[in-house]
Amino acid sequence: MDAHIKKVYVPMTETGFYILLCLREERHGYSIVQKVEELTNGEIRLSPGTMYGSLAKMEKDKLIQFVREEEKRKIYIITDLGREVLELEMKRIERLYRNLQEVQA
Repeated sequence: MDAHIKKVYVPMTETGFYILLCLREERHGYSIVQKVEELTNGEIRLSPGTMYGSLAKMEKDKLIQFVREEEKRKIYIITDLGREVLELEMKRIERLYRNLQEVQA
């Protein structure tokens, strides 16, 4: 992973985190929006502008890749680089949670 990717994506925004999390299986943008709302019980609602801007940037940075088009919807999936970035972020979140538990004990 190059320095640019680390600088831009670690730590990640919630939007970036949820997009990569959702794209562990093939999805289109609207499907990602729905899944994020479901996962967060409606607490996070991704706007179309945010969603499609993030998808374009992540595709350019090779964290996700276009798979195919279905009914005018672009389907994406996470790449190996995207998985690596997501794993780093998950480890960071786990560390934060561990630290929180230690302080509250």
